[in-house]
Amino acid sequence: MSEALSTTARSAARESGASESGATESIISVRDLRKTYQTGKVSVEALRGVNLEVRRAEFVSIVGPSGSGKSTLFHVIGGLTPATGGQVIVAGRDVSKVGDAGRTRLRRDCVSFVFQKFNLLPNLTAADNIRTALYISGRTQDGFEKDFREILDLLGISGRLNHKPSELSGGEQQRVAIARALATRPAILLADEPTGNLDSRNSLAVLDILRNLNGRFGQTILMITHSSEAAAFGHRIVYMSDGRIVDRASLQKPEAI
Repeated sequence: MSEALSTTARSAARESGASESGATESIISVRDLRKTYQTGKVSVEALRGVNLEVRRAEFVSIVGPSGSGKSTLFHVIGGLTPATGGQVIVAGRDVSKVGDAGRTRLRRDCVSFVFQKFNLLPNLTAADNIRTALYISGRTQDGFEKDFREILDLLGISGRLNHKPSELSGGEQQRVAIARALATRPAILLADEPTGNLDSRNSLAVLDILRNLNGRFGQTILMITHSSEAAAFGHRIVYMSDGRIVDRASLQKPEAI
């Protein structure tokens, strides 16, 4: 990743003190979380007793190699897959005790996702792609409210809403995907490798946007990344390996990576 991105990441980490003095209430609480997948006769332990607390309005980055369990943790917190054991409380809901319907309500009401792939519908304009989230959640689609238009301005896509994905750059498509995720005012934004398909310039723009969303609107963000430079945009970095959170979980100085 570019030196500009690395330098900006260090600045972001130094500016993160506002969150430390802010709300301390946990919006995500994970205790002894375990997840086992069954592949034929083989059991694979993806999560092995994970404990994690995320405060409201905090921006937390999770870093780890492929197979470390970070995506599985993301999927359990977001209600995409059930846990095998342990407890997961998200926005006051005990996700570990609900079935498919409860996890669907969690995704509809509390949690939104941004993925590495933009997952925009190619035949719809940017505005209509954003409205799909409102439709699924049962909210009005007549127009975007004033505060959400401020988010669109922050994302820099207010003038691109009538364009289809094929008419947008990769960075613009990811910003539309972020807008779609925020349209329902989720308590938590889960971002899985949000800069994975972007070059350094667009990666920096998206990371700046996530940091500003957190700082200006108090948006709680949990971001998964392979990049230590990208991770440093968060207030706190959590490291995972072999299905566990490792000792350097609270490291806040990216220079020491």
